[in-house]
Amino acid sequence: MASSVQFEINNYELLILLILCCNNVLAGVGEWRTNSSVHTSSITSREISVSKDEDTNLKTSRYTAKNWKYLAPLLLAGTCATLPLVSYADISGQGSQVTVMSDGLVTALPEQVGVDSRMLTQLSSWLREQQLDIRSLLIVKDGKLIFERYTSDLDRDHNYELYSITKTVTSLLAGMLIDEGRLSLDDNIYDTLGKYRPDLQAQLADKKDITLRHLLSMSSGLHYDFNPENDPIYYGSPDRLKLVAGTTPKVAPGSEFEYTDVNPVFVAAMVSAAAGMPVADYAAEKLFKPLGMANYQWDRADEQGLVSAGWGLRLRAIDLAKVGQLIMDKGQWQGRQIVSESWIKQMSTPVAARDFGYYLWLQHIVDTEKDMDMMGFKGQFATILPDSNTVVVMTSMLPIDGGLRHSKNVRVFRDVVNDYVVPAIHADTTPSAALDAQQALQQELVLSASSKGTPGVFVDPTDIPRS
Repeated sequence: MASSVQFEINNYELLILLILCCNNVLAGVGEWRTNSSVHTSSITSREISVSKDEDTNLKTSRYTAKNWKYLAPLLLAGTCATLPLVSYADISGQGSQVTVMSDGLVTALPEQVGVDSRMLTQLSSWLREQQLDIRSLLIVKDGKLIFERYTSDLDRDHNYELYSITKTVTSLLAGMLIDEGRLSLDDNIYDTLGKYRPDLQAQLADKKDITLRHLLSMSSGLHYDFNPENDPIYYGSPDRLKLVAGTTPKVAPGSEFEYTDVNPVFVAAMVSAAAGMPVADYAAEKLFKPLGMANYQWDRADEQGLVSAGWGLRLRAIDLAKVGQLIMDKGQWQGRQIVSESWIKQMSTPVAARDFGYYLWLQHIVDTEKDMDMMGFKGQFATILPDSNTVVVMTSMLPIDGGLRHSKNVRVFRDVVNDYVVPAIHADTTPSAALDAQQALQQELVLSASSKGTPGVFVDPTDIPRS
């Protein structure tokens, strides 16, 4: 029988400190589960059970921490949200280490991975003073969550409409099906969807030369006049595939890049047909669950049950960061190959435009180093910096004026990354010199948590975060 050691503590950081001090006593591997949320804005009592191997012969004990002034060096920047899982490994006499898992990501202080907390404090303060409606902002460095900022009393459990970031996620799903041999970049619309929807064969007959490759690279040659605010392709169409099947090619497939939301409707149908199930179900089975995601939704299905591959996906910010980490790690998640490295290379290679692969923007946010970018309407972003081993995620409601590549929301995100994040991750800093900086960051994040930005764009019901 395994015995149990219980600690009643003010915050989990103190528990880490205790373990670091006592690592010659504790041995084995266990799992700590917190019973309720931990917030940086308040210090509350937590009870954590640690299961130990019987040969440690530890008895049940209780420790109550009353004084938390020594916690400052351990305060984790950005933990303004729940931390439901804490686990540890290799807590033994030699070479011991502590791994704090937070929703599947290791957490760390910025300075522990060489990031300057001062720049992150300046970033948060600037966003707050400008009253920009930034709902969430996360930074993952070296696979560790080092910065997590929310506003408007939101927290980690909220999900957000990601708009066109849905496309990148769908590209990953297409890659999985290609890896499985159930789909090919050379599959064309007519052959694939003519079987899936025989009633549409006549409308699809002029699309025999349009392949999945063209659809994923935005070079199908199809054209559709959109009304972004209330177009039936987004809202109200009972049969979205039938609607886009009626579009007519205007140029030869592969000859011209045109970013159009007709393409992902076809892709959603092709992925569903190849998977033998709705795309949302395939995503849950093959991607969301393996990455330990929670509170995910794929909204706005039409009356035929078809969602779009171009919008409608809702993820928590931390789960979007996991998608970025998956791409950064060439399709692997914590040692497991989710999608092939070959597909990650293909989707991150320019095809019909110098800055666009297969539903993935390239070299679009940062000029000083390589980047891969997921971008969504109204200010949804995830940027991957492979050379710096960094992922930056932001969800927001920012202005859309300025065009596809240079809208105001894109320019704001470029400022966030280039003026603050990149300098912070390349700063010369050490953990021992960071106490005051970490305290200042913690205080700023508490202020930001209750601040409310002003939306810079019309807010639809789908834009309201959900928990």
